Amino acid sequence: MKKQIVAAAVAATMSAVALADIAITGAAKVNFTNTDSGVSGTADTNVFTQEMDLKVKGKSGDTEVVINFGGGAFDGDSLASSAAVKNDNSGGAVDGDANQVNVEDAYVKTKVGDVAIQAGTWDSGNNVLRASSRKAGKFKASTSVSGLDVYVAGGSAGAVSEEVGVATTVGGVNLAYVKKKAAAATNGETFKASTTLGGINVKYHAENSDAVTADRDYVELSGTFGDVAVRVGQATADAEATIQGDDWMGDFESETAGTVRALSAGQDVTAIELATSVAGNKVTFRNISADGVAGADTDWNKIIVTRPLASGATFELTYTQQDDQVDANDADILDLELAVSF
Repeated sequence: MKKQIVAAAVAATMSAVALADIAITGAAKVNFTNTDSGVSGTADTNVFTQEMDLKVKGKSGDTEVVINFGGGAFDGDSLASSAAVKNDNSGGAVDGDANQVNVEDAYVKTKVGDVAIQAGTWDSGNNVLRASSRKAGKFKASTSVSGLDVYVAGGSAGAVSEEVGVATTVGGVNLAYVKKKAAAATNGETFKASTTLGGINVKYHAENSDAVTADRDYVELSGTFGDVAVRVGQATADAEATIQGDDWMGDFESETAGTVRALSAGQDVTAIELATSVAGNKVTFRNISADGVAGADTDWNKIIVTRPLASGATFELTYTQQDDQVDANDADILDLELAVSF
C-alpha cells in the first residue's frame, strides 16, 4: 500500500512538472454593431460578431513551440449562408456554418549559442502604415553585437522577403533600420526613430520603396497634460502608395460598403486623440481625417468609453460618425463590445 501511495505521489509530481512547461493564454470578444446609413430609405443594419483566439506554448529549456488558434470573425447574420470557408492559415473570416478554428501561427523558437532562431508561420503584425501578413515557411535569426540588435530573415519561395535589420539606442534615441528584398516593386527599406523631448514622446516611421513615388511615412507626438493624454499623428503616402494600416488612426485594410472606407493611393491621414478617466471609465475622443485625393475625403469622429467589469471582462462602447464625400458612405455606427483575456 505504501508503495502504491509513493508511486501515485511520484506520478502526480511528474505530471505537475510536465504541465509546468505548458502555458495556455487567449482572448475573446463579442460585438454588436448598429449602422445607420446616410442613404435615405436605407434600413439600419444590426450585426453580432465574435472573435476567439487561443495560444498554446510549450517549452523545453531554451526551446519553445507556439501554436495560435483563431476563430476569425463569425458573422452572426450569415449563419444560414453558404459562403466559402477560409481555411488557409490566414486568420481571416470563417463562415459560422463551418464551425471551424484556424491554426493561425505555428512556429519554433530556440537558441544556438547567442543566436535566437525562429522558424515557421507567424503574423508580421499591424502598424500605422501597412496591414499585417502571415505566410508559412518563414525563418529569422537574431543576436546582439556590440550594442546592436541585428537579425536576418527569409523563407520559402513567396513566403517572406529577404530582410536584414539592425536596432540600437544612441543618445536616448531608439533607432531601427530594415533593408528588404521581395518582388521588384516592393524592394525597399524601413526606418524608425523614437525618443522623448521635454516630456513629449516623438515617433517617426518611414517605409521607402524602390518603386517611384511609392513611399509612406508617419510622425507622432504624444504626451500627458494634467489628466488628459494627447496624441497627434500624421501618415503621408506618395502618389503610388496606399496607407493600409490597422492602428489607432483606423483600420484601412479592407472596405465594407457604407461603414469602413479603404483608402486610395496618395491619401494622407491626420488624427488627434484625447483620453482621460471619468468615474472609473476611460473616455477617448478621436478625430481622423483622410484626404489628398479628389472625391475620396473622409472624416471620422469617434467617442470610445471603456470600463473594466467586476467579472474580469471589459465593456467598450464606440460611437463613430463617418462623413464622406460620397453621401452613400455617410454613417453613424454604434459598436458595443464585451472582451476578456486570460
